[in-house]
Amino acid sequence: MRIAIAGASGRMGRILIEAVLDAPDAQLAGALDVPGSASIGRDAGEFFGRATGVTITDDIDAGLAGARCLIDFTRPEGTLAHLRACTARGVAMVIGTTGFDDAGRRAIATAAERVPIVFAPNMSVGVNVTLKLLELAARSLATGYDIEIIEAHHRHKIDAPSGTALKMGEVVAGALGRDLREVAVYGREGVTGERDPSTIGFATVRGGDIVGDHTVLFAGIGERVEITHRASSRVTYAHGALRACRFLSARTSGLFDMQAVLGLHG
Repeated sequence: MRIAIAGASGRMGRILIEAVLDAPDAQLAGALDVPGSASIGRDAGEFFGRATGVTITDDIDAGLAGARCLIDFTRPEGTLAHLRACTARGVAMVIGTTGFDDAGRRAIATAAERVPIVFAPNMSVGVNVTLKLLELAARSLATGYDIEIIEAHHRHKIDAPSGTALKMGEVVAGALGRDLREVAVYGREGVTGERDPSTIGFATVRGGDIVGDHTVLFAGIGERVEITHRASSRVTYAHGALRACRFLSARTSGLFDMQAVLGLHG
């Protein structure tokens, strides 16, 4: 697999580069970063003392030359620029970027008619197994239980709630036959009145270097069920992204999520 990495000098970008270099079936084909980055022109493996022969560039066409797949965990505006270039070049994409608006999601869906894309708010295998467990729990605890989603991330995260928390909410709402857009409550302050039992609440914590904690609470009378996933390292996201690349290698178009990659649908 000839893989290019977007956001090459960022925390996740560096982990992705190292994961590609360590994978026996992968080859680093390109490394992209934003214009003005101090990393432009440097070897992509310099951060961890390895020479890759791949230079970090802000030229999208140069960064994608020779690549069969781009892994992108950056920001929506950057990902959409990469999406246009990948569509024109026939390069597959694994998108872990969060914070897209409806127009951005539509652009991804349209591009997937021409190139294969895995688009998921969280590439962790554990998180995606957790989503399957949440579907089962929501169906079994459909009445008499209040549902709250609590997530925590590092101080640098720029969107809230996290894409993973929103995906958990979508899975739970879908299992209950509800539309998350109609039942989500994203903040409580002051005299809020009694809780509406049909709602799904979200609480957000930001601080320190928390990689990612997510808990879905089903609170009933006399008991509560908590389903929690905690990430202690971003390496888990990199390994999931590589599995997504392998999945796309046999496909020419289509929009997929990590549930499809892991065979968890159905």
